Amino acid sequence: MPVSSAVPLLRVRELGITHEGETTPAPSSVSFDIAPGEVVLLLGPSGSGKSTLTLALNGLLPQAVPADVTGSIEVDGLDTRSTPVAELSTRVGMVFQDPDAQLVTGTVFDEVAFGPENLRMPVAEVLARAEDALRRVGLWERRSENPDRLSGGGRQRLAIACALAMGSPLLVLDEPTANLDPAGIEEVYAALAELVSAGDRAILLVEHNLDAAIGFVDRVVVLDHDGRLAADGTVDEVLRGRAEDLHDMGVWLPVSTLAALRLRRAGFALDPLPLTPDELRSALDAEDAPVSDATRPQARLNAPAPARHALTPGVAAESRTVPTADAAPAAAPLITVRGLRLRRGRSEVLHDIDLDVPRGAFVAVVGANGAGKTSLIQALAGVISPPKSTVDVDGLDIGRADARTLSTRIGFVFQNPEHQFIAHTVFDEIAHGLRRQHLPDDEVRRRTLELLERFGLSAKADSHPFLLSGGQKRRLSVGTALVAGAPVLVLDEPTFGQDRARADELLSLLSELNAEGTTVVVVTHDMQLVTDYADRTVVLADGRVLAHGATAEIFANDALVARAGLRPPPLRRALRGLQRHPELSRLSRLADLPGADLAPTAVPGAPLAATWPAGASDAPSAPLDAAPATPPAPAPAGTAPRASGGAA
Repeated sequence: MPVSSAVPLLRVRELGITHEGETTPAPSSVSFDIAPGEVVLLLGPSGSGKSTLTLALNGLLPQAVPADVTGSIEVDGLDTRSTPVAELSTRVGMVFQDPDAQLVTGTVFDEVAFGPENLRMPVAEVLARAEDALRRVGLWERRSENPDRLSGGGRQRLAIACALAMGSPLLVLDEPTANLDPAGIEEVYAALAELVSAGDRAILLVEHNLDAAIGFVDRVVVLDHDGRLAADGTVDEVLRGRAEDLHDMGVWLPVSTLAALRLRRAGFALDPLPLTPDELRSALDAEDAPVSDATRPQARLNAPAPARHALTPGVAAESRTVPTADAAPAAAPLITVRGLRLRRGRSEVLHDIDLDVPRGAFVAVVGANGAGKTSLIQALAGVISPPKSTVDVDGLDIGRADARTLSTRIGFVFQNPEHQFIAHTVFDEIAHGLRRQHLPDDEVRRRTLELLERFGLSAKADSHPFLLSGGQKRRLSVGTALVAGAPVLVLDEPTFGQDRARADELLSLLSELNAEGTTVVVVTHDMQLVTDYADRTVVLADGRVLAHGATAEIFANDALVARAGLRPPPLRRALRGLQRHPELSRLSRLADLPGADLAPTAVPGAPLAATWPAGASDAPSAPLDAAPATPPAPAPAGTAPRASGGAA
């Protein structure tokens, strides 16, 4: 483990945590330090104990959440098991994975002031801290609004502002950018970088979007699928030097690194391994292509999808910004939206939406925070009842339908899985939808067990849904939406809380369902996910359809992407403009790159159960090597420096 000359702000020694009702600790016997001024990235597969570890740092676990804790944690010299949570809150600022779990007041300003007020700080200091924190995250102008009226990304920024206002020397961030658009991500990381630049604060970051975080991080700590410490070193030592191991474990890597690993299999040297789009572009322009048929790009160059997937142009003139790619007539729409207007409180969030989605489409809905993405899909699914005669799904007027009928036509997966759990066990959560269909008990049990096995949740059948890891909760929420057999599946941020292996498996499952005829609609901020999986994309801006059409054409229009407040996918940023390999410059999907597949964890058409060994916690069975007793070897001489500054 790297040793800092500074006195550690955080000391974790042989930490093991076993939740009440569970038998296996996660994390398990983990030790590491964090010194002032450090930004440490915590990686690991879903179920390894990352979020559990963060909850123990401010005493919430075990003081508020029952658990068996072994080992020790000291923050600024205080033992977290014996020091009251109120006192620890002055040392550890927390931003939870679900921001709604920590928002309690009626205005944005009061929410940020709440913490300092409870510490009995002078009024002038409370006001100054609240204003400074809100300005840092771009919410000062909305300080009088109710937090409920903020978008998911807005609430995420508000939670970060609350943590900043506490002035704690250690800031713990669990997926802080999961709900943010690209501009918001850049603003948040710029604010955090400024915060730690003075050297008296430290940050522990749990993050899946490594493309955004890579320039911000100093060290990387990795937990394996059993919750043990697998690696602890610099960005170069861990992300460059052990990328293959990390990929085998199923954790996230930067998109450029995933692309480079694939290109290496095609014969490109790419040494040192690139981590950012700029590094990948420079490395490719610096070397000749290997002479091999394997380097020829596959025929699939993100070509327009067949006519049955065409997204019919809407009525609004703005929607014609990007035409559909197919000259053939579009398939009959399964979902029809006409003149949809939707209000939240006194604000209109959707304005005259016209949209047709054909049966069997895989559609991504994208846009900046507050564009209306979640409102649109909630209206499609009847989660928010739209005005009558504005949304039709397979002949059903969503504005007139009851909940039971809706569940047979459209399955909805919330951004935060906990919002849809109603049962006390994982088994009953799945079985509930089948029991509502009045099926025989034997049939309910058989189909429930089959679905649990397919989603790798058999070992958790008797667990409470709230005790699952973030990735497990997401898989359970998808299972509950699928169990009724609806022809449409709508998902809000489907990869939120998932490790890379679980995200790949989920998306492979969605692709498989889509190939079998299920219409899939996803909202996501992950532009690479959109490019890799969606055949059509809807772009929203200020509650209106800005454009829709073939995904390849949407992202070929840089002006449109910028106008929507988005960024091109990382792979497109890396490959466009290549001088020595023009054949690669046309590619934007990872699957189109030459080179052998990187041992995909799921194959379309194959049952997912094969990817989880019996009794496995939540991840592939190929972890990194056991953590070394000595620090990892330094990066080889000549290793390119990692990116600095903001988001890649």
